[in-house]
Amino acid sequence: MAQRFGGQFSPKGKGPEPEPNARPNPNLLPTKGTQKTGTRSAVMFFLPLLFLGPLFGGSPGSLILSLAAAGLMLAAAIVNREGIKAQQEYDSRKVARRPAIPRKIFASALAGGALICGALVWSEGLIYPALFGLIGAALHLGSFGPDPLADKGVEGMDPFQTERVAKAVQEAEAYLKSMADAILRAGDRQIEGRVDRFAASARNLFRAIEADPGDLTAARKYLSVYLMGARDATVKFSDLYRQNRDAKARADYESLLSDLETTFAEKSKAFLANNHSDLDIEIAVLRDRLKLET
Repeated sequence: MAQRFGGQFSPKGKGPEPEPNARPNPNLLPTKGTQKTGTRSAVMFFLPLLFLGPLFGGSPGSLILSLAAAGLMLAAAIVNREGIKAQQEYDSRKVARRPAIPRKIFASALAGGALICGALVWSEGLIYPALFGLIGAALHLGSFGPDPLADKGVEGMDPFQTERVAKAVQEAEAYLKSMADAILRAGDRQIEGRVDRFAASARNLFRAIEADPGDLTAARKYLSVYLMGARDATVKFSDLYRQNRDAKARADYESLLSDLETTFAEKSKAFLANNHSDLDIEIAVLRDRLKLET
């Protein structure tokens, strides 16, 4: 959907947007390498079309092999895309466990199987199709690279503790995803960008927890209140703003996000210093503020 320009120099501009208080994690920003990988991954979704030629006028055997090849190649594209996402998550974190399923390696095997089925349409023997599939699988793996095969930053750490940290971050990421989905209903690109900056600030906090879990129970409690309240406020704001485009509601919502980023996010360092009393006070204040806002 086209969006009206609303920047600083537009007729109804609201001046320059304030600088975010927390810089996004540079590891989460797209690089040329990730952009090229994403392009190659997208191209894979068109490759199944190349195997559909024998569907028009081919023999029943060719029909079955063509459908199998197209299905395997489509499965390879889907699994490969998920593997790239897992790789990006792994690279963005200081402490991370290797993916439980090596998706990109499986995608290479699926692509090789697709090429074998596709070659069997034109060749009666098995040697050349097998070689064709092996070369294709190797080229796929060389293009996208293997999955992370080792844990990162967990030397000397308790496996149980690192598992708890990973679970806490996963839960927090689910709240951020819910916020991103909810704000789309508001239909405002600028406020969507504001939520993206809030998510970047929250992820900086995730990385701090991963690097130094401290009292994870208190940190998890804080994140639950911090992000659950932000998500609930986002849902209610989106429903309200979609109906009446209330400028005051928009300003109040942006103010809430700013407060969460500055006041509460900065004081969340208390749990890194194991200052339980300060953190409990901050959680209580945060909960009261969010109840008032939502």
